[in-house]
Amino acid sequence: MSRPSEPSTDTVPRSSRLLLAVAAVAVAFAAADTYVVVLALPDMMTGVGIPIDQLQRAAPIVSGFLLGYVAMLPLIGRIADLRGRVPVLVMSLVLFALGSLVTTLAYDMPSIVAGRFLQGVGGGGLVPATLALVADLYPVERRGVPLGVVSAVQEIGSVLGPLFGAVVLAVADWRAIFAVNLAVGLVLAAAIRALTRSAAGEGRAQRASRPRPDLIGLLLVVLTLVAGGVVFLRPPALMRDLTWGQLFIPFAGDGRWLTPAGAAAVVAFVLLLAWSWFAPRPLLDLRGWTRVLVDADLVGALLLALALGGVILAFATADPKVEVFSPRGRWYLLGAVVAAAAFAWHVRRASAPLVPRGALVRTPAWGALVVSFFVGAALIAALIDIPLFARTTVYPDDQLPAALVLVRFLLALPVGAVAGGWLIRTVAPGVVTAGGMLMAATGFVLMTRWGLTTIEEPVANVALVVGGLGFGLALAPVNAALLAFTDDEVHGVASAFVVVARMVGMLVGISALTTIGLRRYYSEQIAIPPVQDVCDGKSRCKAFSDLLRVAGIAQEHAVFWGAAGCAVVAAVLALVLFREVRPTRLSTRDLFGGGA
Repeated sequence: MSRPSEPSTDTVPRSSRLLLAVAAVAVAFAAADTYVVVLALPDMMTGVGIPIDQLQRAAPIVSGFLLGYVAMLPLIGRIADLRGRVPVLVMSLVLFALGSLVTTLAYDMPSIVAGRFLQGVGGGGLVPATLALVADLYPVERRGVPLGVVSAVQEIGSVLGPLFGAVVLAVADWRAIFAVNLAVGLVLAAAIRALTRSAAGEGRAQRASRPRPDLIGLLLVVLTLVAGGVVFLRPPALMRDLTWGQLFIPFAGDGRWLTPAGAAAVVAFVLLLAWSWFAPRPLLDLRGWTRVLVDADLVGALLLALALGGVILAFATADPKVEVFSPRGRWYLLGAVVAAAAFAWHVRRASAPLVPRGALVRTPAWGALVVSFFVGAALIAALIDIPLFARTTVYPDDQLPAALVLVRFLLALPVGAVAGGWLIRTVAPGVVTAGGMLMAATGFVLMTRWGLTTIEEPVANVALVVGGLGFGLALAPVNAALLAFTDDEVHGVASAFVVVARMVGMLVGISALTTIGLRRYYSEQIAIPPVQDVCDGKSRCKAFSDLLRVAGIAQEHAVFWGAAGCAVVAAVLALVLFREVRPTRLSTRDLFGGGA
């Protein structure tokens, strides 16, 4: 198995460390976008013409992002192995910015889902490229803290997302959120490009020898964006004008793209694609990226995307209050099984498959995927059911303070992530992971003791902090075990799979645990008398409401018990599957003075 060139921490250039820091910021910002719709979703529904009382129709806004984030991750990870980490980071940020632009201008459900899908693809692509960049810059024994920092900033995004959304919504509408995303994405992409040139030591002579910018390509990009923006926005001043208004009259039907303005946007886009394909040095190297897609095994990636997409749609589009799968969930899962079988057949026959043969053959490598799955299955219970518990008990009419209860858990999580990265320098990653997941299980067990008013009491912080620290401790060791037992040339795709495993674990976990909780709820509800027998006065109605809340608490307790079980399973698996992974015994001077 090939190993890194073993650069010591002292020889990692400052510009390279700064590059990693910017990439980590990008990961945090993209992670925040995963949760930014928590508060903005009702306004987003209204903005694209969906009534607020039809929340189920907004599911594609969430599942579209998840589909882009998860289903495309393996392909992007493989491209990072073939093309390089930095080009993938830049392209991911550009896709994220483009998706933010489409979401900002969205006027109906298909356009907003397309924007969220592109945001998911771009945001998801940042994670494996950044993890692989850590492996490129640091030797095995010094990856712990950098991996912990990357894991920490990714989880900080889950704290910043709802807060960022709340701040923007306090002064502007939901479109401003994604306008900010657009600006930040472009700034970060430009910063990474500039830092890459600095790290490469590009001097004045090299800058002078660079090819001239593709002005025609840039002009076509501007024309496409302007024409597309006009179609999306349909400025009232233009539409009311007797001359310019004719640009918005459809040739047939009532579609926006079947108008002169829509046709102009399509033509500009087609010309951009043609120029990008045939020009000698185009702004967008379409032919080069197409070759990379083929080399990365596009066919295999599409088959795997279909398999993952089937799982995502089966679980993400369901209403967990009434069903495990969506109404079409069994068909989605059947399609996922067929696509997975076709993918397995393709991998065995392809000369250069998406997942190179033997890439994940070592026990700690595939074990990291299994452990990550159960970590995700347990983590989702905290992310979803802690706010639900708060809504069930002390904040029945206010979503914001219920969501803020989770912040105590989420603030502890990145602290644990950095601590876990530090600990694996001297403690076996399997032990650190198991210890963290046992702490998480302890936190869930403490949550099963919560009552009607516990959320408001200081004792609730014990469970929240212990659980958050426990999950944080487990993140870096799992990534470290994976990277240590995979070859350098597959770090990108391997990192992608560990993220996919955790996300799929979350989707499966929330459905399975919610089913367990609902069974407990219904069993408790049987003992509650009918409302007409209890609610014959104001005080009796309150008593009936309290009985329902007690049933709801029992449901959440069942979920917490199930999550504790998943955490224990993850701990046991980590001890068994990571037993080959050893810490590097560093001296005290190296441990505290290495600067990693």
